[in-house]
Amino acid sequence: MRTQARELAFQLIFERLFVKKGYSFDEEFFSSLKKEEDKSFAKNIVVKFEENRKEMEKLISENLVGYEIDRVYKIDLALIFCGLTEIYYIGTPIQVAINEILTLAKKYSTAKSNKFINGVLSSIIKNKK
Repeated sequence: MRTQARELAFQLIFERLFVKKGYSFDEEFFSSLKKEEDKSFAKNIVVKFEENRKEMEKLISENLVGYEIDRVYKIDLALIFCGLTEIYYIGTPIQVAINEILTLAKKYSTAKSNKFINGVLSSIIKNKK
């Protein structure tokens, strides 16, 4: 199920915000995903995040109002990275990606995070067009 695959990808992106170098996939991490296409989807999100992290950091920094990127709650930052990766590098439709990320935010983050994450993602999308 893509929702579960997305959640695993988000968890790995969150972890990678703390582990800078020398990190590789642990295939066992994806073992809860039954379908090979879901495993591939989750891995692809993480790989595309790694490949494009610097560009996304720049986009996020340019669209934060009143925040510096290093002061953003790490869970929210991981969710924003996950959403941007899906939208720009995986090709997930914008509304689908945002809705899925906001659902994860409700599960993992604070009550105010939905509004913040939605605002940042919307700003980036609007300014990048």
